Amino acid sequence: MLGLGLGLALGGNAGNWPSWRGDLAGSGLAKGETVPLKWDTKKNVRWRVPLPDRGNSTPVVWGDKVFVTQAIDADKRRTVMCFDKRTGELLWRSGVTYSKAEKTHKTNPYCSGSPATDGRIVVANYASAGVAAYDLEGQQLWHRDLGPQEHIWGNGTSPVLFGDLCIIYHGPGPHSSLHALDKLTGRTVWTRKVEEKDNPDRVDGFRGRNGGIIGAFTTPIVIEANGRAELILSRANALQAFKPEDGSELWHCNGLNPLIYTSPVYDGNVLLTMGGYFGASFAVKPGGSGDVTAKRLWLDPRSKKNRLGSPVVRDGHAYFVNMSGFMECVNLKDGRVVYEERLPSTGNNAAAWASPILVGDRVYVTNQSGDTHVVRASPTFEVLATNSVGEYSNSTLAVSDGALYLRTHKGLWCIGRPAGR
Repeated sequence: MLGLGLGLALGGNAGNWPSWRGDLAGSGLAKGETVPLKWDTKKNVRWRVPLPDRGNSTPVVWGDKVFVTQAIDADKRRTVMCFDKRTGELLWRSGVTYSKAEKTHKTNPYCSGSPATDGRIVVANYASAGVAAYDLEGQQLWHRDLGPQEHIWGNGTSPVLFGDLCIIYHGPGPHSSLHALDKLTGRTVWTRKVEEKDNPDRVDGFRGRNGGIIGAFTTPIVIEANGRAELILSRANALQAFKPEDGSELWHCNGLNPLIYTSPVYDGNVLLTMGGYFGASFAVKPGGSGDVTAKRLWLDPRSKKNRLGSPVVRDGHAYFVNMSGFMECVNLKDGRVVYEERLPSTGNNAAAWASPILVGDRVYVTNQSGDTHVVRASPTFEVLATNSVGEYSNSTLAVSDGALYLRTHKGLWCIGRPAGR
């Protein structure tokens, strides 16, 4: 019998940040944490270590260890690197060699998916190079080949550890599918095809505007609704919920466009999902059955900006930065854009791929110039600080024990007040 207990609390647990955006629900909530408001390349920097190649993934943290996925193009390696949380010392690096050609966009290096850990194992999604699990000392426990991952822009999905399962969305592309593996052995528990087709009924001008590119670059989330666990996936054209135990569909809600960048977000009552490339967004309550499209709370058929980062939610409002560098605040009740304000940039690139995190009433999000903006989580726009490290970044922040962990294309930063302060 699978160990699939409920009680899926939002927010990171006791200093651990075990997955992309911190928890099973991908909420980005750093509960009970206090982190610096301001820093630069020296102030409030505990350590910085260089990384051997580019990367867009997010660090994860368990105990005294920080884990990062890292491709090394020259060696054709895809790896997990483990660092000492206190000092930044490299403890180990383990991975696989993969020499076959795999398409990706030039701005999307291999290993863009973040690792996931439960304190017993660390799992990494290497796309065409498979899925691998390690113990916390770097010894490989298992490796699974899920087949080729074929998309012109590559992929960026992260594993989800839930109960005894390691859940992988293997996509986008013609082989897009959901897999549930036994987390200790890699054995397949279930697998399900994920539909990725264009939508011929769309009349908003999407078809052909971006070369007909279709697919989802999303990480699924697991939530609790009506006393049951639901595995939620934003896929091409729809939001879909599955039963984690066997992969059977619980419900689906149509209305997205065929290209999806973001992951869904849940505030404990409402699910919000957003399409990419000026796509649609909508809100719906979980817990339903079958086709729940008619039960959407609202639908915005086409955004004014291209959205890639997934939101954080506080007090009925969603906050995120679009790819043009504008901070948006959206009312979850009706989908209204409360504000859309340009964020400053210390470099020449205000665009943002990163998803924000929420610490107290502060939203932290990093742009491609390496500026981390701190904005009040309020319907009234207020920038509290802009902190630059001057290094290109597409990565989402991680939080643990009063420190922020920022991954750039050149290094891994630990940002926190000095000990004793």
